[in-house]
Amino acid sequence: MANIIEIKNITKKFGADTAVNDVTFSVKAGEIFAFLGPNGAGKSTTIKMLTTLLSPTSGKIIVDGHDPAIEPDKVRRSFGIVFQDPSLDDELTAYENMDFHGILYDVPGDIRKVRIRQLLEFVELWDRRGSLVKEFSGGMKRRLEIARGLLHHPKVFFLDEPTLGLDPQTRNHMWNYLSDLNRLENTTIFFTTHYMEEAEQMAQRIAIIDHGKIIAIGAPAELKETTGKESLEEAFLALTGTAIRDEAEGNSANAMRMRMWHGVKR
Repeated sequence: MANIIEIKNITKKFGADTAVNDVTFSVKAGEIFAFLGPNGAGKSTTIKMLTTLLSPTSGKIIVDGHDPAIEPDKVRRSFGIVFQDPSLDDELTAYENMDFHGILYDVPGDIRKVRIRQLLEFVELWDRRGSLVKEFSGGMKRRLEIARGLLHHPKVFFLDEPTLGLDPQTRNHMWNYLSDLNRLENTTIFFTTHYMEEAEQMAQRIAIIDHGKIIAIGAPAELKETTGKESLEEAFLALTGTAIRDEAEGNSANAMRMRMWHGVKR
């Protein structure tokens, strides 16, 4: 199976600080891949490089056959993304947020209407399609973001803490849908999460990053076997330690969204 994501020796520095340090790994087309690490480990910085929001200081990235630093438009059209922080326009309705996204990605009008309805019904927001997003709860906003990210049938779906703030029923519903999407359309799922049971149940392979370096990679069973632990959470703690971490990474989600959207060909 061919790789849809290839990362070779990438490093990202911010002044004297190194956020990502000589990282190499790949993700197969159609794989469900979890990217785990403590706060500030380099996860979000890596995702920003994969999704054209940052350029690596050194090294090379290929997403769906294209280099994000050289062909950002082609890379952007190949993926959907759910950011860690809210990225919706609160002054627009749920439908308008979806429609605007579809227009930016050149989804034809007739297909866009059908797809918006399908996805809003899936996340149980069709009846609230005319409501302003600022009236939504945190969970409703997250569900809308997931629907929006899938609108243009991306080959790769990046999810940065996608189920944060969702109740167990919504989390289960979302993962059932994503599993079907992966199985039926061969969509590659690349996600981060702090819910270890979620990663253990859903991911076919897992990479763990800490202090900017990949410290382990493999199937959940392999990581447990390597560490001699019975659960992925125990294996994760054995690899990364038990000290509480401060969140060192971060950018405004709205700034990230606008940088990406402004770069999309209209």
